[in-house]
Parts: sequence; C-alpha cells; structure tokens
Amino acid sequence: MNIDASVKKQEVRGALDSAAEGTAVGAPDGGYAWFILLSGFTVFGLTFGVIKSFGVFYVEIHHYFDTSATTASWITSIAVATVHVAAPLASALSARFGHRSIVMIGGLVCSAGVISGSFARNLLELYLTVGFLNGLGYALVWTPTVTMVGLYFDRKRPVANALSSAGECILTFIFTPLSQWLIDSYSWRGAMLILGGLQLNLCVCGAMLRPLKSRQDYSYPKDVKANEEGEKMLQSQSQSLHKVEKKTLKSKIVPYVDFTLIANAEFMVYSMFGVFAALGLFAPPLFLVPYARSRGVEDYQSAALMSISSALDLVGRVAFGWVANMRIIKMVHQLIATVILLGVVLLVCPLASSFAELAVFSAAFGLVFGAMVAVHITVLAEVVGVHRLGSALGFFMLIRSGGGLLGPPIAGFFIDYMGDYGAGFLMAGTSLLISVLFLILLEVLTRKGQGSGGNALCKVKAKTDKQSHKVEEEEEAEIA
Repeated sequence: MNIDASVKKQEVRGALDSAAEGTAVGAPDGGYAWFILLSGFTVFGLTFGVIKSFGVFYVEIHHYFDTSATTASWITSIAVATVHVAAPLASALSARFGHRSIVMIGGLVCSAGVISGSFARNLLELYLTVGFLNGLGYALVWTPTVTMVGLYFDRKRPVANALSSAGECILTFIFTPLSQWLIDSYSWRGAMLILGGLQLNLCVCGAMLRPLKSRQDYSYPKDVKANEEGEKMLQSQSQSLHKVEKKTLKSKIVPYVDFTLIANAEFMVYSMFGVFAALGLFAPPLFLVPYARSRGVEDYQSAALMSISSALDLVGRVAFGWVANMRIIKMVHQLIATVILLGVVLLVCPLASSFAELAVFSAAFGLVFGAMVAVHITVLAEVVGVHRLGSALGFFMLIRSGGGLLGPPIAGFFIDYMGDYGAGFLMAGTSLLISVLFLILLEVLTRKGQGSGGNALCKVKAKTDKQSHKVEEEEEAEIA
C-alpha cells in the first residue's frame, strides 16, 4: 500500500504542476522568487540578447552570400516573427504540461536551430534554421519564463520585470564584441556553432522554474493507517487524470487559451501599439553595426556601439523600473513618454557620422529603449489582470508578430532604395511615433471605462438607498 500510495501521489502531483503555477495562493516576492528572476535574466540574454547582437553576423552573411540588405534581414525577421506567432502555443503548452518542461524543450530547439544554421549552404537554409527553428525555441523558452516571473512577484513586479529583462542588455554587451572576435578567429560558421552550444544553458533555466504551491496542494500523512482518506482522494485524482489522458490534443490545449481577450477592446488597442512598435524596435539593432561601417567606422568600434547601447539599456531598465515601482505616475503615461523619446532619437540618427556621434546616439537609444522595455509588460498586466497574463502575453506576441516580421525587411527596402542605412532608422522612428497614438487611445478607453463604471456604481447605490428608505417607511407605518 505504501508503494501504491507513493506512485499515485507522484502522478497527481505531476498532473497538478501546471495548475499549481496558475492558482498560486500568493506571489512570494522573495525567497525562491529570486532564482526565478535569475532564470528570466539568463533567458532574456540568450534569446533577445542574441537577436540584438546579430548585426555582427548580418554583415558577414550579407557579404558571404552577396545579397541585398532586404534579403539578409529576413533571417532576423523570421526569428522575431516566429517568437511572436508561437507565443500563444507556448502559453497553452506550458499551462498544460508545466512551464519547466516546455522551457527545457525550447532550449534544445534553440540550440539545434543555431548549430544547424552554422552548416547552412544558402540563405533559405538559414531562414529555416536560425530563423524559424531558433525562433520557435525562443517562444517556448521566453513566454513561460516571463509568465513565471509575473506569478512569483506582485508588489515588486515592475522591478522584477526590469531586472530580468536586464539580462538582454548585459549579454548583448558581452556577445557583440565576443561575436566579432569569434568571427575573426573561426569565421561566422564557427562563431554560430559556439553560440548554439551556449544556448543549451536555456535548459538549465527551465529546470529552475519550480511551480508555486497552490490551493490544490494536499498534505500526505506519513502514517499509512492514518492515510486512508488521502488514498481515496489520490484514487479519485488518478481516475480524473486517466480520463484527461484520453482527450485529444486539441481538447487539452484549447481550455488553456483565453479567447475572451479578443473581445477586450483595451487589450486589442494595446496589441496594435505592439504591432507598430515592433516595426521600429528590431531594425535599429540589426542595422547599427552596418550603418557605422558605412560611415567609415572600423569593425571593433562598430561592434562597441552595440555594447554602449546595451550598457545604457541596462541603466534605463533598472532606473525606470524602480521609478515605475514607486508609482509616481501612471504606468501608461511613463510608457507614452518613453516611446515618443525613442522615436525622436531614431529620427536624428542619420545626422551622426563619426564614432563619437554614433556613440552618443547609441547611448541615448539604449537608455530610452531600456526605459520603455522596463514597463511595457507591466502595462499589459494592468490592462488584462495578472491572472490572465499568460494567455494575454501569448496573444499579444501573436498580434505583434506582423510588426516583428516586416520591420527589418521594410527598413531594408528603404535602405536598398535610398542607398543609405540611415533610411532604415527614419522608418523605425516614424513607426514608433505612430504607435503612440494607440497608447493615447488606450488611455481614453480606460478613463471612459472607469467613468462608466463609476456612474453605474452611483446608480446602484442610489437605487439601494431608495429601497432602504421605502422599507423604513413601511416599517414605521406598521408600528403606527
């Protein structure tokens, strides 16, 4: 009986792992939460940090295959778009099978994609490996990890999001000059092979994602004689688990996707902000290094520009994440201000031509970019509520995928047409300024909702007071 009870207990606990992550009693805001934060920090670095530092590889691949800026930029575009498109699938899979296992699988997929890409014979193979396969792995890794950070932190969530995303800055700071050195030493193929090996560390990040204790957790007495009720409960749970296993894959996944978000006006408006913001966010890091080289800046100085940007990006995330945590101003107002500044900074980039001027631009871009990234996930949580953050993040990434896919190629088209990398920065800045209009609309909708909610509350209160007054009059009449 001891063995049977133990086996059943393990089965039920395994089935409840993913449920435990979604029905936690409360966010600890400390303790093991810091290890979850460390996992998020590393995940950001080995996913979006790699994407941001890919500009060094872009230059080499562009020359190696003797292709246009638009054609070469599709590698990054496909990776970014796949991250976004596959995000809802990653949310659903992690809700069904647990965040830990999905992230570990994603780490293996990332590594396999980049290692395979190092043997690519043409751009199509790079699209499929470094683009699609690597992007799919990023989605399976990034989405569940960000959700877990949100579940483990409540009061400190803005700071936690800022600190975890800081991994993108620090590893970009390291990867950009390191990638240049590896390319000079081992060619772009050898450098990509080493990078694929480094991405196996994403599996370790997944192993760290321990589920939160939930209201569904039960105590299991050590004394077998006193454990009869526990065994009955385990048998019931095991039977339920057996029934679940008979369901189709569709019936397993669909219940974990919150389709009601599509009817949420505020969420859809915020998603449209994401589309236009994505058009302008992914092109500048990709084209900064080639833009500097086109202005006569040497290779390692060009790579150093991304390191400068990443260092100030880190400062922006931490500093403005701390400001957001103080809640001095509304989070959405802070986001509007930073997106406007970022758009203006990108529009003035073509005026820079020397290394010193480009270093100033890189510092300004990094600082404001970090300020924006520090709060945009927190704003999403405020729009939909933290209990829906997993599904919301997946849908948000899916809708935003159009901007991530088309941003670099559109910038590449303008670069090829104008014959100047500065045109790509002008396109990016314009897209970001357009995205601000959707944030303003979101604020209008939010205020309108609060106003109508307040009016409805007043009407209910007045009606209740009127009924109470009528009852009191009737009671007084009966007494008389």
